[in-house]
Amino acid sequence: MEDNLLKQGERLDEIGFGALKLIQKPEEFCYGVDAVILADFAARAIEKNNSRFKKAIDLGTGTGIIPLILSHKTALDNIYAVEIQKDSYERILRNIEMNKLKDKITAINCDVSGLEKEFPDLKGSFDLVTTNPPYMIGGSGMINENPAKRIARHESTADLDDFIKISAALLRDKGELFMVHRPSRLVDICQACRRYKIEPKELRFISPDRSSKPNILLVRCVKFGRPELRMLEPLYVYEEAGNGYTEELLKIYER
Repeated sequence: MEDNLLKQGERLDEIGFGALKLIQKPEEFCYGVDAVILADFAARAIEKNNSRFKKAIDLGTGTGIIPLILSHKTALDNIYAVEIQKDSYERILRNIEMNKLKDKITAINCDVSGLEKEFPDLKGSFDLVTTNPPYMIGGSGMINENPAKRIARHESTADLDDFIKISAALLRDKGELFMVHRPSRLVDICQACRRYKIEPKELRFISPDRSSKPNILLVRCVKFGRPELRMLEPLYVYEEAGNGYTEELLKIYER
């Protein structure tokens, strides 16, 4: 059955997290450590207060890696996965089917910037939003010729402000936003969050190793939350001298 779900150029990966498997197309885009640590970051918050989190949505979900991991790590009742690219959306559907998660994960093929207009009933209905938006400002850096990679990496159809604005619209009062991004966009993130009444509450920097500067950040925000930002302990991906993942990363990957 699994072989029948694969199309040309795709591969099937066993990603751990129970027995989860994922269909990906390497020439377009494959998930990275940033998606995994974001899912774990959100899952830890849910674990602290399960009764507050029942319904979640992931914006710019790619092939659905974050909803899949959340389905394993949490007791969320409903998880929505939003993706603009048609091919990626179709892989999400097959990933949901293959992992027998039709009763928990719902996929939507829509641009983030048009989500509120296309699906007005979703407004204010979510306890939790996760997002791993494109890191690069539109037109900056090396523009990839592959359309799928360009949309995933560069702000093209929706920018950072759009992702935060729609997150605010989707969240209920005191609902929470979890985002992974680059440290260079921290000021932009905080300004946009304040603009749309989502208060940054926790910030965590991620570095490749203890001798390197942070290249990823995690931020947790609360809709209509009180102003107070707490800095969490930094996270290091690799041991010194490239001797494999750190103990914390191995725990996040459940290895």
